[in-house]
Amino acid sequence: MGFKPLHDRVVIRRIESEEKTAGGIIIPDTAKEKPQEGEVVSVGPGSRDETGKLIPLEVKAGDRVLFGKWSGTEVKIGGQDLLIAKESDIFGVIA
Repeated sequence: MGFKPLHDRVVIRRIESEEKTAGGIIIPDTAKEKPQEGEVVSVGPGSRDETGKLIPLEVKAGDRVLFGKWSGTEVKIGGQDLLIAKESDIFGVIA
């Protein structure tokens, strides 16, 4: 991918949820909600504090994360649907 985010931005690839419920009911595409779980593809260098010191991001490429339903901006880069969000939009890393 030829895209590097700036500052405290993070590029996330959504991880699709199951198409069936536990009871075996198939959920149509129109009824599915967008997944709130994803894999970090790329991260920016970090933000700067008041003195100009660089504060690195806590997430890194390859981390599985949870983020808000309406977080970030959806973009298409290299044929992939991705999400660009600030690190503060991420709730946490899944261990």
